[in-house]
Amino acid sequence: MKNRLQLGLLSMLLVAAIDPAAVQAQNYPNRTITLVVPFAAGGLTDVPVRILAALMQERIGQNIVIENKAGGSGTVGGSFAVKAAPDGYTLFANSVADTQNLHYIPVLYNAIDDFAMIGTIVEGPALVLIIDAKLPYKSLAELVAAAKADPKKISFGTSGPATSPAIALTQLNSLAKTEIVGVPYRGSGEAARNVAAGGIEGAFAYYAQAKPLADDGKLRALAVASPRRIADWPDVPTMEELGYPNFDHRGFVGLTAPAKTQAPVIAFLNKHLNEVAQSEAFRQRMDALGMTVPAEITPERLAELMRRETARQGELAKLSGHQPMAPQR
Repeated sequence: MKNRLQLGLLSMLLVAAIDPAAVQAQNYPNRTITLVVPFAAGGLTDVPVRILAALMQERIGQNIVIENKAGGSGTVGGSFAVKAAPDGYTLFANSVADTQNLHYIPVLYNAIDDFAMIGTIVEGPALVLIIDAKLPYKSLAELVAAAKADPKKISFGTSGPATSPAIALTQLNSLAKTEIVGVPYRGSGEAARNVAAGGIEGAFAYYAQAKPLADDGKLRALAVASPRRIADWPDVPTMEELGYPNFDHRGFVGLTAPAKTQAPVIAFLNKHLNEVAQSEAFRQRMDALGMTVPAEITPERLAELMRRETARQGELAKLSGHQPMAPQR
């Protein structure tokens, strides 16, 4: 017994001498974890991350503090997180914005290579094409006909050039041969509220932002920008059903860490991410937001999603004449 204890102690000392980070990973976590959200509190990236963090910290026995670092379409928070020590104590919530930004604006990092993927938290919600309920258009075909009859008469709210609502509008104009004007707002939620107030004709807004206003009779939903109809809106057709192929604009939120974070730390976080995300309590709260938990939550799946979506967003960016930019390091 004594010999075995001595050998065990010697092994630990040898590991510490060779790779101190490996020993640190074995003791993880032993202090507060900071989770950087690159958008404002209360947004569609922030809300699921806060719910996840509250449930996860109960399991791991350490606090997880959300730090909102908004700006630059998410690149301010990304630039901060990518420079953090790869020790598992600074995490980053990535999103569809990370697959879009490099096609429109300078980015100081590679959103795939400079982060260690942990797993996808949620997918969705989908964008919904909404208009002021007081307008006479009862279908997308009627809206498009009006836009063609009087070019630039109709305006849609967007949330800046490197965002899904603006990209969706560009795709619609390209496929329908219309010239609907984009008007920038600070977010798609603000744009949706202005549509409901009669300040602008329409917008592409996320389901969770549009549904309450539509239920109040202030908005009319004409189409969903996803492959399938939304269960709570069975009568609202998809864009593809209406003759607009590959019209898929859904968000996602993932969990990552700076590159070179130790594999045992990533495995630990992925394990607890799965346990929380697959729980009924978490799923129910995501359902209310129009979001779904993926069936398989692995680092590989998130990396695959990032690569696939980056390529797809590049094709969409070409519709407005944008080309991908190399990271500005």
